[in-house]
Amino acid sequence: MWETEDLYRVLQSRLAGFSINPVAKQPLNCAYKEIWMAAAVIARRRGWMALASSSNQVRELSELVKSKGNGKRAFLVDTLGLVRRLEGQGVPSNQAEAITSAITEVLNDSLESVSQSFVSNVQMQMSEMAQDAKLSKFKSEVQSSQERHFSLLQRETEKLKADIEKMRNELRYEVDKATSGQRLDLNLERGRLRDELAKQTAETSDLTNKLDREIHALRAQLEAAKYDVIKYCVGTLVSISTVGLAVIRILM
Repeated sequence: MWETEDLYRVLQSRLAGFSINPVAKQPLNCAYKEIWMAAAVIARRRGWMALASSSNQVRELSELVKSKGNGKRAFLVDTLGLVRRLEGQGVPSNQAEAITSAITEVLNDSLESVSQSFVSNVQMQMSEMAQDAKLSKFKSEVQSSQERHFSLLQRETEKLKADIEKMRNELRYEVDKATSGQRLDLNLERGRLRDELAKQTAETSDLTNKLDREIHALRAQLEAAKYDVIKYCVGTLVSISTVGLAVIRILM
């Protein structure tokens, strides 16, 4: 029976040339020793004879590894070359097949563990398609919402324009009504003032004519009184002169 460390040394020295899937190569490079030792432990626990019956399945260029959620996928391992290398190092055929089967199982488990942290191209494309569909739906919803809001805003704008035009017409009507009323009142007041002024002018003319007539009458009366005064003065002077002449004649 081979010890675990011996198996590890043989695997480490002889497995450098076998081919693996590039997807699983990076995690294997980071943990070669753990995988190989785990493979050896699994092989020893299960027993070499129990795994010898799987030689027909192991000795293939590629194996289909059943995944938990992705169906089946190809994991390329040159198991036949690996078995022959182990047999070339003195490992019995059944043990070489068991080691190869254990390593393949560990690699499959590692690939399965790694695949759980990543997604396949199909899943990525499906996710991108779903995101594109959601984005398209969001864009269409945003566009429809914008169009709806724009139409609503346009209707509100038209309604506001109609209300403003209605208020403008009402205000113009009220202003015209007030202006026409004020104009009518002003015309009436102007006519009344014109009548008042004409009446005052007529009364003033009548008063002026009356004053003129009275002045002319007073002038006539003054002329008559003046004539009477002159007449009385002349009579008085004649009388005084006559009396004086009579006195003088008497005295002489």
